[in-house]
Amino acid sequence: MNENAVLVRQLGPNDRNDYFQLRLRGLKAHPDSFGQSYEDALAKGASQHDALLEGSRAAEGDFLLGAYAAAQTPLIGVVGLIRDPSDKQRHKAAVVGMYVAPEAAGRGVGRALLDELLSRASRVDGLRQIQLRVGSRNEAARRLYESLGFRQYGCEIGALNVGGVFHDADLMALFLQ
Repeated sequence: MNENAVLVRQLGPNDRNDYFQLRLRGLKAHPDSFGQSYEDALAKGASQHDALLEGSRAAEGDFLLGAYAAAQTPLIGVVGLIRDPSDKQRHKAAVVGMYVAPEAAGRGVGRALLDELLSRASRVDGLRQIQLRVGSRNEAARRLYESLGFRQYGCEIGALNVGGVFHDADLMALFLQ
């Protein structure tokens, strides 16, 4: 599969279970990469994502995207964008929940997801800055983000506590033209 073969689309209510199952896979496999734990996600259930999946705020900068190898194939990657709702910070949004299934890794899925996310973000009125957090040890992800124009502006020491082990997170931002 090359990058051009990846299908990326906005996820909706009918994608709820596929999205939730892929998210659980990511939370379980990479607990140091997500703010939410696998156990917390299970306790809250799939409905915790219903507002984003509804898509009514997509034009405002709140949406979930999914990647597929081809039409009618399983979901292989996800990413979301959540815009800050406060008046003084509405110019910012955060990349959330980025995950590519291991069977699709290294095939341009992450780049395709982020290309579509940034394309959509650039059309959101008043949105000027996209931020994200990435595990300080996650070299592959950081290289991908940097290749798209994200730059590190800080590091949160001990950002996540996973089973008593603390993980730092690099803070990155991209400014939209």
